[in-house]
Amino acid sequence: MSRTRPTIRCLREDLGIAKLPPARVPLDEVDHPLLRKASAQFAGDGVRERIAAIDDVVLFKVKIQRWRGAVWSDIRCPWLVAAGRREDGSPDDFYAVLAERGRQARKVHNHTETPPLTTDTYSTALLPGPLDEARMRLEDAEGQVLRLESAVRGLVVNALLTGREQCEDLAGYTLAILVRAEEGHETYVGVRIIGQVTIADQAVILDAVPGCERDSWYPDVMPHRETAAGEVIWSNLMDPHAAAALLNDPE
Repeated sequence: MSRTRPTIRCLREDLGIAKLPPARVPLDEVDHPLLRKASAQFAGDGVRERIAAIDDVVLFKVKIQRWRGAVWSDIRCPWLVAAGRREDGSPDDFYAVLAERGRQARKVHNHTETPPLTTDTYSTALLPGPLDEARMRLEDAEGQVLRLESAVRGLVVNALLTGREQCEDLAGYTLAILVRAEEGHETYVGVRIIGQVTIADQAVILDAVPGCERDSWYPDVMPHRETAAGEVIWSNLMDPHAAAALLNDPE
């Protein structure tokens, strides 16, 4: 199962992390002891203790040091939906307080909504909502960009090292890159895309080629080869210092 992911409400209000990390950092990678413990605890099929006092949804306990948390799982991943600290000498138990909040929420719901709930608690507000879904979509999009950038860099490095066109099949299209670097001459870069590619992905591909000015790409034909059906070719000149830096540090 995936790592445990905090809801944005839990992250901000319960864990005290008001500023979200950039979308390139998934929220399940936020460094917090309770999240690390939850990810380890829910990684397999180990023993899990349900919060018995909450009966409208299935929540499990997670504990480390003074931290206490409640974890809910869907088909995608476990979610840390509530958290708190056990204070020394305090008679309040985090799970008892959480259940009481659920009972109060049920009263409010039954006072204003029909049909009334028959459960003892109402904890739906703790579960992931539209903001969490939007964040996941944004992270997915950023993850795709990172994977595409990594693929482009790898093709450029291999093209520099071998002097030959490098090719990789991606989602729905093929990407090929040729780099010609000759001492005393400009370094030519040709990017070949075969198949259906979005304008956004095409922009990411061209931007990810190191040492090339964004506004200097233009449609081209690669020399000494025939153009394939559905193929688009872009070319540019690479800064030779960027090419040398790639060869010195290909990672």
